[in-house]
Amino acid sequence: MELPFEKRESKTLVKKESESSPKFGKKPDARTVKELLNYGIVNIDKPSGPTSHQVSAYVKNILEIKKAGHSGTLDPKVTGALPVALGKATKVVQTLLKAGKEYVCLMHLHKPVPEYKLNKIMTEFTGKIKQLPPIKSSVKRRWRFRKVYYIEILEIEGQDVLFKVGCQAGTYVRKLCFDIGKALGIGAHMAELRRTKAGPFDETTLFSLQDLADAYFYCYEKNNELFLKKVIQPMENAVAHLPKIWVFDTTVDTLCHGASLAVPGISRLDSDVNKEELVGVFTLKNELICLGTSKMTSKEILQNQKGIAVCTEKVLMEPGIYPSVQK
Repeated sequence: MELPFEKRESKTLVKKESESSPKFGKKPDARTVKELLNYGIVNIDKPSGPTSHQVSAYVKNILEIKKAGHSGTLDPKVTGALPVALGKATKVVQTLLKAGKEYVCLMHLHKPVPEYKLNKIMTEFTGKIKQLPPIKSSVKRRWRFRKVYYIEILEIEGQDVLFKVGCQAGTYVRKLCFDIGKALGIGAHMAELRRTKAGPFDETTLFSLQDLADAYFYCYEKNNELFLKKVIQPMENAVAHLPKIWVFDTTVDTLCHGASLAVPGISRLDSDVNKEELVGVFTLKNELICLGTSKMTSKEILQNQKGIAVCTEKVLMEPGIYPSVQK
């Protein structure tokens, strides 16, 4: 089962073909360790116990950096995927807060119930649901709507139900279990929870805090960067779920100063760019320059020769890496 962005059917459209000069910038996977510590992200396998904020602090201390930020709070007892952005990459965290999440949950039913009834009721909790956050939560307690993309029962043993759920960010699985129990008329509660996906990050790229500490030790004490470069991903991986636009080398520096992206600066783009949605703007070497709100669709960008295509919101790349005028 897939989250909405994983079902995207997009292809790259060429407005005007161009190649990037090797004199400027570099491909994300060619960054040095020092650069990754400022423009990287680590998918931490959060242990049970510490808060998400504490885990971010541990990452910051292990890597001896000044800034790190996580991509959405997990309760202290919840484990699993917690992407932590490093340095200036913390600006991409907002994109993950809006991305879908997937969890594997162990729910305990307070009384036995026929399996057919359980399946029927849980199916009714897919789609748009209305939730009142738990009393102990990080948000204001008021009714709100959230989307549950899928629920799949993995295993049933007595009154314990193991299931997978894909949902919109901000959905409380603990409350989902309570509401399922209420709908069944028998009561239920969440016994254990593990996050298996946070936007484009899943369990295939998870590393523990100890892994991170070991990788950092081998890098600086044993002069071996390989492990640390595997643990720290380029920040571009955090926006893999967003529609993308690629610009000419001569356009890059202007965007680095906060300017909006005009149509003449675009070389290529994804076919599924819609108006008023968050998009990533990239160099032709696939370096993330900035995040912004699209003002045209893919079709309009291809057809028009002028006009603002993207209003820049957050700039990730430093000015001066690319020239304002190609030499």
